[in-house]
Amino acid sequence: MSARKTLVTGGAGFIGSHLGAALQKRGDELVIVDNFDPFYPERVKRRALKPLLDAGARFVELDIRDGDALSAAFAETRPDCVVHLAARAGVRPSLEDPAGYMDVNVRGTANVLEAARKAGARRFALGSSSSVYGAQATPPFKETARIDSPQSPYAASKVASEALARTWHNLYGMEIASLRFFTVYGPRQRPDLAIHKFARRMLAGQSLPFFGTGETRRDYTYVDDIVKGILASLTIPLTYDVFNLGGARTTTLREMIALLEKSLGVTAILDRQPEQPGDVPLTSADVTHSSERLGYSPSTPIDQGIEKFAAWIRGEGADWI
Repeated sequence: MSARKTLVTGGAGFIGSHLGAALQKRGDELVIVDNFDPFYPERVKRRALKPLLDAGARFVELDIRDGDALSAAFAETRPDCVVHLAARAGVRPSLEDPAGYMDVNVRGTANVLEAARKAGARRFALGSSSSVYGAQATPPFKETARIDSPQSPYAASKVASEALARTWHNLYGMEIASLRFFTVYGPRQRPDLAIHKFARRMLAGQSLPFFGTGETRRDYTYVDDIVKGILASLTIPLTYDVFNLGGARTTTLREMIALLEKSLGVTAILDRQPEQPGDVPLTSADVTHSSERLGYSPSTPIDQGIEKFAAWIRGEGADWI
């Protein structure tokens, strides 16, 4: 029996590179699509990509907005499964370029879905976001909650991408898993995200942008737990389903900074600023459904995860960016 072939868009990114290593470890033939979007430095992504290429992954450099090139790549590689992680990321940047976010995250997703359909891919896992729940959902957020009140263009683009994925299931019977990630962190985390950004600034003796009172709460999820959830979504019997992949507990901004202080041995300097538009006060994952269907059980609590991240940023990650 030949190895399963899995194509990962955004495979040179943070989550994608961790997922790629796990796919290779379980014996999948790995195809990576990425365009080295300049949201953060290309050399960072190439550094994350190199071990995957050394282990035999195939890499196709293209932009998912280029439907013809995408279809050609899918037609040539013929993946069994697709994990779609390529996206413009971040709530606050989406306020500055809403049309750009829609172009990549919505039109690009339509292109990937159609290329996957034409190439005969049977399973499609969509990287979505806890942002779809907006500010009105009752915590902990259940997958059945309404998602029709997004708080940012980024969140709106993820709601739209989920709707597209459901449409491709309805039209063509494609097996779809929409995966709602909750604040993923760990080694190689995107440098714009709070844990990574704060750690670097603390180690450099710089102040931290501290928004509001510090009581906003996030469900931080260690990247290894996210990867286990994605892998499970590719193997279970499936028609169409939505899964929360979260840490199943919340941590305030103040608590997160305190954990960084402890792990890094540095005292944070706070630059107090008002609440930011587009931010939601709380993200909180109900993972009951993911536990029942995927066997999902997050195993890295925030204190241990922060310690692992601190060890990375003091070691291999010291010169990462």
